[in-house]
Amino acid sequence: MKFQIEIDCTPAEARQFLGLPDVVPMQEALMKQLEEQLASALSGHDADTLLKTWMPVGIQGVEQMQKAFWSSFMDPKGPKDQK
Repeated sequence: MKFQIEIDCTPAEARQFLGLPDVVPMQEALMKQLEEQLASALSGHDADTLLKTWMPVGIQGVEQMQKAFWSSFMDPKGPKDQK
């Protein structure tokens, strides 16, 4: 014998039916606190300083690659073979 029961309800309705606590107020409070902490941490920094902090070598590498591309595009003889 096989039974199949299909219940159509929202997650909030399922939590309430199963007796689980409503976590929405806690989530909203935590998200507000997280936003405040993030805003205070980023308030004293500009984008250039943040990028240099997060990727100290990455920016220089990108600049060097960009210079290499430009030099190869600007040279009418094509890219130079470096040995």
